[in-house]
Amino acid sequence: MENDYMPRLFDGILDFSLKTKGAVVVTGPKWCGKSRTTKRVAKTIIDLMPRQTRKNIVEYAEAAPHEFLNDGEKPMLIDEWQHISFIWDDIKAEVDNAGEFGLYILTGSVTDRESYADFSLGDRHTGNGRIVRKMMRPMTLYESGESNGKVSISDLLKGSFTPCFSRATIKDYAFYICRGGWPLAIHKDREVALQQAIDYYSVVVTDDIFSIKSIPLRHDEFKARQVMRSYARNVSIAASDQTLLSDCVSDESTFDEETFSKYLEALRYLFVIEELPAWNPNLRSKTAIRTKPTRHFVDPSIAAAALGVSPEGLFKDMTTFGFLFESLAVRDLRVYADVLGAKLYKYRDSSKREADIVMQFRDGSYALMEVKLGGDRDVEDAAAKLIAIRDDIDPEKTGRPAFLMVITKGNVALRRKDGVYVVPLGCLMP
Repeated sequence: MENDYMPRLFDGILDFSLKTKGAVVVTGPKWCGKSRTTKRVAKTIIDLMPRQTRKNIVEYAEAAPHEFLNDGEKPMLIDEWQHISFIWDDIKAEVDNAGEFGLYILTGSVTDRESYADFSLGDRHTGNGRIVRKMMRPMTLYESGESNGKVSISDLLKGSFTPCFSRATIKDYAFYICRGGWPLAIHKDREVALQQAIDYYSVVVTDDIFSIKSIPLRHDEFKARQVMRSYARNVSIAASDQTLLSDCVSDESTFDEETFSKYLEALRYLFVIEELPAWNPNLRSKTAIRTKPTRHFVDPSIAAAALGVSPEGLFKDMTTFGFLFESLAVRDLRVYADVLGAKLYKYRDSSKREADIVMQFRDGSYALMEVKLGGDRDVEDAAAKLIAIRDDIDPEKTGRPAFLMVITKGNVALRRKDGVYVVPLGCLMP
């Protein structure tokens, strides 16, 4: 391991996956650290990023796939493997024939569907049971050392909790939102750190979004920026596609629904956006549950860059600040959920009650969480809503929540008399 490598929570996920499957496909957005993390464990590295060497590697893989896949010690890392996606079935065959685990690691910054764009889906083997897919995301506050990790979700599940403090301030959270969790930004000087998200956004709207061969889009940077800005204005909201589309239409340009849908699909392929699906528990009442997903970028800094807002600028629009703070919490909790084998959802019903985050675990247990940037009154309201939701869920069919928690920007982690935990984001860990 390199001396300057920052340990990631994904390290454990990758190590376990290599012990239990023949190959691991590591996906996720560009710049989140996939290459450095996977190179940590690989014994043979094939890097398809440099154009000057890519042609020869592709020709070798095409001409002699068996020899190519056995030309080196295992695990073999194929970085940016989508450039030789035709080799998928050969990898599956090698895994089958070897009957061993931990043979191949494939990394890519586009979804599997894009990697197979040259094939009909019926012609390739899924790899189910032999090849596992794992998504890597930008760094959490716990990984960057900005959460002290004194409140463990695992401990809360066991009923264990100790009150504690966080030193993070609201100004710190404004900076964390705009800087993001990009490894190149962590522990860098302020201006260097903030520039990383701006550069990421710029690459997406000028190049990446138009590079997906299975989603042909005419190169129009203005439209790309419109889509990203519209999405950013609706982060943490269950906005419909039509709402986003209407927000894009202006005197300067028009969008048809098909083109707009292609832009959103391209952003999903690139792991730039990642919606939070709705949670649908069994209720005692006849209250209708809303099913639209909630909009989020994979990192809130992308939204900040799309809006052109600085940490100081967030204080001029506290509503947007609140939504982006919620998105920051969602980013971290998605990673924590991956470590715990859990999934994240959002609950919202027709009575306007909501839980910003529902973390559901493998055994069916779940936790309800609200995220609040405001003060004591907002925390009080959030706790009351969580209790109301808990009391309306049918415990015989869905069970009772393992815990209720309000995530805040405050400094003190405590357990209220009603049992609701109030925890600063800067105290959380898996």
